[in-house]
Amino acid sequence: MSDHPDKITAMDVARLAGVSQSAVSRVFTPGASASPRTIEKVRAAAAELGYRPDLLARAMITGRTRIIGLVVAYLENQFYPVVIQQLSRALQERGYHILVFMAESSTIKVAEVIRELTDYRVDGIVAASVAMTNDLTAHLKALGIPLVLFNRGQDDADLVEVTSDNVAGGRRAAEFLIQGGHRRIAHIMGWQNASTGRDRAEGFRQALAAAGLEPHSMIDGAYSRDRASAATRDLFLGQDRPDAIFVGNDHMAFAVMDVLRFSMGLRVPGDVSVIGYDDVPIAAWPAYDLTTIRQPVNRMVEMTVEALLGQIEGRAGPVKTRIDGPLVVRSSARLPEGYTA
Repeated sequence: MSDHPDKITAMDVARLAGVSQSAVSRVFTPGASASPRTIEKVRAAAAELGYRPDLLARAMITGRTRIIGLVVAYLENQFYPVVIQQLSRALQERGYHILVFMAESSTIKVAEVIRELTDYRVDGIVAASVAMTNDLTAHLKALGIPLVLFNRGQDDADLVEVTSDNVAGGRRAAEFLIQGGHRRIAHIMGWQNASTGRDRAEGFRQALAAAGLEPHSMIDGAYSRDRASAATRDLFLGQDRPDAIFVGNDHMAFAVMDVLRFSMGLRVPGDVSVIGYDDVPIAAWPAYDLTTIRQPVNRMVEMTVEALLGQIEGRAGPVKTRIDGPLVVRSSARLPEGYTA
């Protein structure tokens, strides 16, 4: 082995492996093809010599870093660790890696983070549940950096978005509660400055209106566990209590159930039915067994990757993608009479 592994070149690896220099390049180029035998020989030779490809130099030559920037607002919601894991895996399968940046929901913080991301010469950006200003999207367009909004929509016809069908989900949750005989149905909403929160609330309103009902109450929980807990206490202080609550996401729904059962001494669903939104892994735990609208994460991630790489590779694709998600029935909400799974 050389005393100076930093000087080992692809030609040295090719000579030891008995292959061409282009074969070595293909082995270390994400997405390029090489036979299993060639890969085995090249990697063995590279390990013996201590060779490491210079990805920065390659990026300077090709103009592509094969890095995707992911901007997320917060990870307290159990939905987003699942998204990051699946998005990272899906991009790695296509020869890309993700660089994760955290940003508060304010447009100022988001702008700061995304401008910092562009300094890393990322090939594209996924913005998960964060809002974009017109100036910021124009800045990215001028730099030629593709953008996809994940789980967030905006009133911009040119922005590429991938979300679940939040209006349909909110409607489906309310319809299930109505079919279960509930008439005093409250909604602890997701953040009303976000399209997801507004759209789920709109679907909820539509279903109640179709049944000739008015919401018992609608409170902005802002996707916050603390605010959802406080809202639940307020709802049950007086005599006019709801008999069901549709909660804007599972993260808040867990807090709602904890308050109902352990602070109020109420039974779920014996006294109050609860439905959430997302179907994060904890929703299936026996401690909650939460009936919820499932966000189709696999499909959402798949469509996000396709939309982003399509832009990077110059392929046209859909601008607005809405993916329907099913109601997952567990034990936190009363079943409609005669209901069968």
